[in-house]
Amino acid sequence: MAEYKEINSLSYRDAGVDIDAGAALVEAIKPMANSTHRAGVMSSIGGFGGLFDLKAAGYRDPVLVAATDGVGTKLNVAIAAGKHDTVGIDLVAMCVNDLVVQGAEPLFFLDYLATGKLDTEMAEGVIAGIAEGCRRAGAALIGGETAEMPGMYGAGDYDLAGFAVGAVERDAVLTGESIVEGDVILGLASDGLHSNGFSLVRRVVGITGSDYAAIAPFEWDRTLGEALLVPTRIYVKSCLAALRADGVKGMAHITGGGLSENIPRVLPPGLSARLDASTWPLPGVFPWLAKTGGITVGEMARTFNCGIGMVVITGEERAGEAEALLKSEGEAVYPIGRVEKTVPGAPGVIVDGMEEQWMD
Repeated sequence: MAEYKEINSLSYRDAGVDIDAGAALVEAIKPMANSTHRAGVMSSIGGFGGLFDLKAAGYRDPVLVAATDGVGTKLNVAIAAGKHDTVGIDLVAMCVNDLVVQGAEPLFFLDYLATGKLDTEMAEGVIAGIAEGCRRAGAALIGGETAEMPGMYGAGDYDLAGFAVGAVERDAVLTGESIVEGDVILGLASDGLHSNGFSLVRRVVGITGSDYAAIAPFEWDRTLGEALLVPTRIYVKSCLAALRADGVKGMAHITGGGLSENIPRVLPPGLSARLDASTWPLPGVFPWLAKTGGITVGEMARTFNCGIGMVVITGEERAGEAEALLKSEGEAVYPIGRVEKTVPGAPGVIVDGMEEQWMD
């Protein structure tokens, strides 16, 4: 019969999980969550679930829209650079931008932070970013989970997931079904890489032997780490303003899959997009990646946003009005193309002039 050694006074802390640190973190982030309060919130951080009242938020016949996402391997850059205060903005952005393209107003957000050993300073920085993202989106941070899992993550590693819920009146759901040939495609400028393609970005950085603490080779006023970690732009408030003004037929958030894969998701069958690469400026990080990594323009277009983080499609007669409104809301807006009939065998998005504009 096997003999077992008796262990006295073993605690959860001995196993690597500090309940007290977790509880202290909850108390520390309550003011951050409270700063995101909006109409409809019925509960505060710390309960078993978050409560939200759609009627109090002003909806009469709402359809709920939900989205979940993460930050991906951009977190590796944040960890390597020791900069954790912006990836929370990315987390919110990746979810709420997906809601607004369906006409939905983001209402509330929940986060999930998992790590091997809880570093409260790191966690507070991450959650401060999440709260900032929620404020930019007009969404309330009503709950979340911090999981300390020794043995699952290496020292200093962590992962993030986000969950957003929005609402849109039933008769205002944006489907793209009214888009027709000749409609104008407006591009809203991105703030850099946003949160996609970082496995390829990190590969390029690794090949060049670049240091995240060194000055960025494409931006001379900040380090490479700072330049790569510029957070995803949140387009919610500007796009909601355009939707409320009417005339918007469809929108596409340019995330994984880039311009090539995301625009066709909102186009009716038989229609495609033709873009002109000369109509918008390309942020310096993109040509640096292309030239340094030997990345083809086709691969660039289906991996990165290439300077356009959101696409808005409108009728020609309303395009000028939509462009002016979006600019008044703080966006850099460019008429970048048109909707056309699909040519058999052709891709859903054709970008003219990529070689000349992106590789010079």
